[in-house]
Amino acid sequence: MQLKLTVATAARVLKQLEHDKRTLGLLFVVPCVLLGLLAWIYGDSATFDFIGAPLLGIFPFLMMFIITSVTTLRERSSGTLERLLAMPIGRLDILGGYALAFGLIAIVQSAIVSTIAVYGLGLDIAGPQWFLMLIALVYALLGTALGLCASALARTEFQAVQFMPAFVLPQALLCGLLMPIEQLPGILEAIAHVLPLTYAVDAMQLVTKESNPSAQAYGDVLIVLAFAVAAVFLGAVTLKRRTK
Repeated sequence: MQLKLTVATAARVLKQLEHDKRTLGLLFVVPCVLLGLLAWIYGDSATFDFIGAPLLGIFPFLMMFIITSVTTLRERSSGTLERLLAMPIGRLDILGGYALAFGLIAIVQSAIVSTIAVYGLGLDIAGPQWFLMLIALVYALLGTALGLCASALARTEFQAVQFMPAFVLPQALLCGLLMPIEQLPGILEAIAHVLPLTYAVDAMQLVTKESNPSAQAYGDVLIVLAFAVAAVFLGAVTLKRRTK
């Protein structure tokens, strides 16, 4: 992996996204609107504080997964990726560039969403906002990494979207948001402990309860980051030059 090539790929992706207003709207506006709708539904009840923090991360996670997988696959189906791989650039350089570009977007996204949630929608958290922002960023990076992995496995943009139920929905059901993991049937609890979104939700729930981030919260963040890195490497290994 060559840093210069990775940065060049990231710059190209960011330049393309700069002119795609609809995609930017999905990335920055939609998560805020969904959180606002959630706050409107629950009003001043404690329910919003309980589920608002995890969903603050899940909404960007979903948006990053969809946008990343479709954008990457579009370049492969159009032949752009094949032309890039004909040059002295490796698969990991390309996916690393995508991860860097969308990672920078994720930083802006997490800052906007977390700030609006706390100061605009009244989300009450015990921990510091910077840690809330960090966890939201980790959510978005996980969505980016899984989107890159899904795009490497899919053949069409529609297939990339179809991968969302396989990559996302089981995690959303078992992550502890709907029911505490300890109350799940034994086999489902075991499965939940090997899913990255479980640790992201746990970290977000901890930041609503702890005034200072605990070792467990930091551990959850590191586990999710490890999953994200592994997904990028898996995507690089399975990436094809173009769809057939």
